[in-house]
Amino acid sequence: MVAIWNDIVPSARAAFYDWHIHEHIPERVAIPGFRRGARYVAARKVTAPQYFTLYEAATPEVLRGLDYAARLNAPTPATRQVTAQFRDTVRAMACVVESHGPGRGGMLLTLRFDAPDQATGPLRALLAAAAAAPRVTGAHLCRTDTEGSGAATAESRGRTDLRAPPGWFVLVEATDAAPLARVLPAAELAAAGAAPGVVRGLYRLEYRRDAPGAPPDGV
Repeated sequence: MVAIWNDIVPSARAAFYDWHIHEHIPERVAIPGFRRGARYVAARKVTAPQYFTLYEAATPEVLRGLDYAARLNAPTPATRQVTAQFRDTVRAMACVVESHGPGRGGMLLTLRFDAPDQATGPLRALLAAAAAAPRVTGAHLCRTDTEGSGAATAESRGRTDLRAPPGWFVLVEATDAAPLARVLPAAELAAAGAAPGVVRGLYRLEYRRDAPGAPPDGV
């Protein structure tokens, strides 16, 4: 998957919505091997950045492949114009280490953090417990491909809004916000090995587009 958190200059918000819905997400999900794209918006004022976008791909090789690289190295004029207005952008190419749940939820909790390799087992156990909480529909543990995330492309060249990605992130989906307030508190993540400074954000689904013939949901 490719996970992107970003803010945008308020005056460019209308252009962002038009570009994202009608050009950018359709362009991405048309890449062979991409399955779907979805954009979320912050559900609370304390959540930052304001937007979260998720692209799912069939395999890690799709994200390292020539088709995706070709798009990253040939940004459209609208892509250049809109992304120039982005602020505090975090982009993480990642593999799904563990995934549980029956399907999608309208609310999404994202948790960004760093952790050593030996934390994988405890994090898997925490994820399984989170997925079993009432009204939680999915929980996914993701490990960032740091090298791939930081690769220089024409689309990223010259941008000053890009921030370093987290080593790990968790996505937890639910029917509403209430159950997400109780899952994976900072103390549990710290006990599992997560470094201090976990960034927690609550988002609401705004838009989703599936690739033609995409298989059923499942990160």
